[in-house]
Amino acid sequence: MGLHPRVRTGASGSHYTSTGKLPMVPGIDGVGRREDGRTVYFVADDELVGPMATRTVIDSRRSVVLPDGVDVVRIAAAMNPAMSAWVALRRRVPIEAGQSVLILGATGNAGQMAIQVAKRLGAGRVVGAGRDRARPATLPGIGADATVALTDDAEATAAAPAETATEVDLVVDHLWGRPAGDAIMALLRARADRSRALNWIQIGSMPGPTIELPSVALRSANFRLQGNGQGAVSTRAYLAELPSLIEEIDGGGIAVTARTMPLADVGTAWTEPEVPGVRTVLTP
Repeated sequence: MGLHPRVRTGASGSHYTSTGKLPMVPGIDGVGRREDGRTVYFVADDELVGPMATRTVIDSRRSVVLPDGVDVVRIAAAMNPAMSAWVALRRRVPIEAGQSVLILGATGNAGQMAIQVAKRLGAGRVVGAGRDRARPATLPGIGADATVALTDDAEATAAAPAETATEVDLVVDHLWGRPAGDAIMALLRARADRSRALNWIQIGSMPGPTIELPSVALRSANFRLQGNGQGAVSTRAYLAELPSLIEEIDGGGIAVTARTMPLADVGTAWTEPEVPGVRTVLTP
């Protein structure tokens, strides 16, 4: 199972779906072998214990049988970070071939997945904007056509996306907080035609859970703000997307770097800082 940031927030009770009910076993998804010997990828049921164990109970309706020979570590590592952008651009705001996309938070694991997802789904141009100053140079290698460095300089951070991604059609936002609020206004002011639709899909909120957004943003431009996550898209719709995403990951269309650690060492894995660009997978 992948030790995703979502696993950590669920365990801490800080995720918006957390109920505070105890006891709880962490984990939100994983790859396992059923009693009939078939290997499956599964999404944990909110009403059942989590999968961070050698054996767990799953809802078979929330699982997909994996092809023979599939790299189970890649699947466990990549499905969660790739799923948010995949579902956002397939179900929330279906991308049209040739459209341009800005990925806000592109230097994080999920953001890097989002770059690849956008390209695989037909984006004509993808701009990656991120806060990790050491990583923007690596983004063209995974499909970014242009990059933007987000810094502590609020004015420069607001202006940079507007200069590079003024006419994008969609924004996949893994950041929120002040970087998103500043970028929204900068982009809208710089657009040649404000009546041209700009769809903003909010997914993550590492810099902060709130933004300050002037009402004029919604009145002066064709600006559509929505989110993607548990509740925004039905469980059935999410599950329907799993086979095609598994196929992309297994076929190498979406790259991931994973490291494995024994489940017995979860205490060490949990407290270690995340390695940029690497997903930790716990194995029995």
